[in-house]
Amino acid sequence: MYVAVKGGERAIDNAHGLMAEDRRGDPEVAELTVAQIREQMKLAVDRVMTEGSVFDRDLAALAIKQARGDLIEAAFLIRAYRTTLTRFGASLPVDTGRMKIDRRISAAFKDIPGGQVLGPTFDYTHRLLDFKLAAEGGEAPMALPMDADGETAPHVLDLLAAEGLVETPGMANNDAAPADITREAPEYPMDREARLQSLARGDEGYLLALAYSTQRGYGRTHPFAGEIRLGRVSVEFMPEELGFPVEIGEIELTECNMINQFKGSKAMPPQFTRGYGVAFGHGERKAMAMALVDRSLRSEELGEEITAPAQDQEFVLSHCDNVQATGFVEHLKLPHYVDFQSELELVRRMRGEAAE
Repeated sequence: MYVAVKGGERAIDNAHGLMAEDRRGDPEVAELTVAQIREQMKLAVDRVMTEGSVFDRDLAALAIKQARGDLIEAAFLIRAYRTTLTRFGASLPVDTGRMKIDRRISAAFKDIPGGQVLGPTFDYTHRLLDFKLAAEGGEAPMALPMDADGETAPHVLDLLAAEGLVETPGMANNDAAPADITREAPEYPMDREARLQSLARGDEGYLLALAYSTQRGYGRTHPFAGEIRLGRVSVEFMPEELGFPVEIGEIELTECNMINQFKGSKAMPPQFTRGYGVAFGHGERKAMAMALVDRSLRSEELGEEITAPAQDQEFVLSHCDNVQATGFVEHLKLPHYVDFQSELELVRRMRGEAAE
């Protein structure tokens, strides 16, 4: 017979101790500091900030250290901390057209106002291990100064919009309170602003797989990267007692505007359509995947036939959150002794009846 196993506080305390020991690693090796993670693991830090919904590099770096490099666990820690913070209002919409550009490219136009700015990217590197990085204490290479660095530039898609060749996004009702998926339970169909919030917090790997599926025919997006930009934007807040906006800081964002084909419908003439993605810090893969999935989720409102998972709003949005997904999957590790014993007894009885 199978019997239920018993545990207790001592076993749990030992598990915590072993985890802390694992986190620290070899005591002979210098301990990794939060500052080192923040400065030298920027892409991991930025992903945790995006999926954790908190722009704070120190907190994200601390979460990565505590989670031993597990980025989903780190995002979970950040979200849990986020719930303890006082919410005193909402910032004004950031103007990405006035972004201080560090990187800005377009795959649709060769010459764009302000020029193409390659910035920091893996796009032109050889995928070969650089063993020089294994040597400690070397001087960091310095990039050459760029004239375009720090300049602002208009959006590339505005060029097409001026000719009426790409749809113009509808204006939101500025008097209405912004949607907040952290306070309001999702109801389907969701408005686009709520969908974009869900996608922005969504797991990068999940969205990447869905975005890939749309390019393989399961969503028919046929996209062009209209513009991808990385840079810093000002965040402003309007205190009620002042009546005018006050700049409270600056954050780094990656923004992607995808151009997608659209043959037209009864409601809209043939024109290009948009997909939009955004991420904290440097997160091009996430922003691009988000833009592709955003466009697929707009199929119904554009009068297109729903034929693929990436076009199914409830399927995409109810499964994109990695904190919820990991909780539901990993809860299977917890004791289910009673459930299993009842099913085991049922199977034995059924086998006995079948044998008779």
